[in-house]
Amino acid sequence: MIKNFASIVLLLTIISACSSPAPVKKDSTPKVPTTRLDGLKIAYYSNDSIKKYFEYFKREEATAEKNQRRFENELQKRNKAYEDYIVKKDQEARSGLLSQNEIAMVQQKAQQMQNELLQYQQTEGARIEKETLKSLEAINKKVELWGKKYSEKHQIDLLLIQGQGGQINYINKAMDVTKEFINFLNENQGKIEKEL
Repeated sequence: MIKNFASIVLLLTIISACSSPAPVKKDSTPKVPTTRLDGLKIAYYSNDSIKKYFEYFKREEATAEKNQRRFENELQKRNKAYEDYIVKKDQEARSGLLSQNEIAMVQQKAQQMQNELLQYQQTEGARIEKETLKSLEAINKKVELWGKKYSEKHQIDLLLIQGQGGQINYINKAMDVTKEFINFLNENQGKIEKEL
């Protein structure tokens, strides 16, 4: 009887080992500890709206665009002068108005003009880009600082930035303080500019 019992236990063990176990459904509830929910104040503002309605940002962006246009216009002007010189001297050479020595000097001057054009494009373009990035970086740091001041003034525990391609998937519209935050920035624009 003990031998039969041992055989049955062995048989059941083998059968249970061979049969595939039912998949265990895992709990997907996040294990996030909460410290204080009662009275927690969370808000957000739209980063795109800051760029569109914060007066100081708009002015700095307009200045950057103006500098870029001025650079592009100067680049076109210099490029046109180079091309006009090449066309004029080519016509003179074809008409037989230039000696071999003059043609060599024209080629040398054309090379010099091209080098100056490239040098201007690289140095001035890099300067404008650096200046623009520095300005925008300073503005972003000030918006961050004044976001802290705004949050402290209105007892906001967590102020989020919402923007396309950002890390926030969904935010309830009831938490949107974009308009109020932009008004706060615009009201304090003088102080912000002094700090920059």
